Amino acid sequence: MTLPIQSSVAAETGNPSIEPGPQEGVDVEVSLESLSQWQLALRRFLRHRMALVGLAVFSAIILIAIIGPIVAPYNPLDIPGARLEGGDPPSLQHLFGTDDAGRDVFTNVINGAHISLAVGLFSTLIAGIIGVIVGAIAGAAGGFTDNLLMRIVDVTFAVPLLFLILVAAVFFGQGSMIALILVFGLLQWGLIARLVRAQFLSLRETDFVEAARAVGVSNLRITFRHILPNALGPVIVVLTLLMASNIVLEAFVSFLNFGIAPTEATWGNALSNSQGAMEDGNWWWAFFPGMAIALTVISINFIGDGLHDALDPRARL
Repeated sequence: MTLPIQSSVAAETGNPSIEPGPQEGVDVEVSLESLSQWQLALRRFLRHRMALVGLAVFSAIILIAIIGPIVAPYNPLDIPGARLEGGDPPSLQHLFGTDDAGRDVFTNVINGAHISLAVGLFSTLIAGIIGVIVGAIAGAAGGFTDNLLMRIVDVTFAVPLLFLILVAAVFFGQGSMIALILVFGLLQWGLIARLVRAQFLSLRETDFVEAARAVGVSNLRITFRHILPNALGPVIVVLTLLMASNIVLEAFVSFLNFGIAPTEATWGNALSNSQGAMEDGNWWWAFFPGMAIALTVISINFIGDGLHDALDPRARL
């Protein structure tokens, strides 16, 4: 009904640029879409191209880690048959070549993905859960409790992390994936705790928290219903970066033979077995496991960068 009215008005006035005013007796309904904080963050994230690229690459790596060992054509530990001294170079039969023991590098990279990713993911979850709980208690309680918990965090920062990890790996189950996950998680929660505490100290004096106190909301509900959800944005970003760091750390300690047992197929063990191979011209031993680590870490960093922009309340859609 709008177009005929506009045409009629334009015809009567002789000026097609004049737009008609609101019509009497006609109700105009305007609906506004209300989006939550997380819906807005999702929209921002989906507009971050590099984050989407990182998410696609990381999803592909996770899929390979899940189904790769099932469909891999070779045993990750050994392949019977003829082999060259120093291993075979990449070919159609062995896409990433073989090492000096005849093991297929492509199969080892695929099988090593699920162990390396599991160490990075579950150790980050342990550190995140402990850090969020400790930081929330410290930030919400304040006073003596806050000081006590923060001094414990200071102690964890006082000792070099790598030294603690190497010592703990030796005394608490060297070669065990579960032990390595626990060591990483239990030694890295301090950073998360400090970040959550800082967010709580910043948010507990805001207007919406004061309004909740004024209407009689309990401190426990204020902590977990109002403050904690608003404090999780920066924490999620840091957790993604910590996961990438733990994947590299697992490769490093395994490279030093302090991590996963050498008989297991991991990216760190693949790099450890390739020591000296570059000098002999066997570049594929270290190149492909190293590229797997690099792609994983870069994709996670892209995701973290996208989450940082998406969870920034000052960012525009």
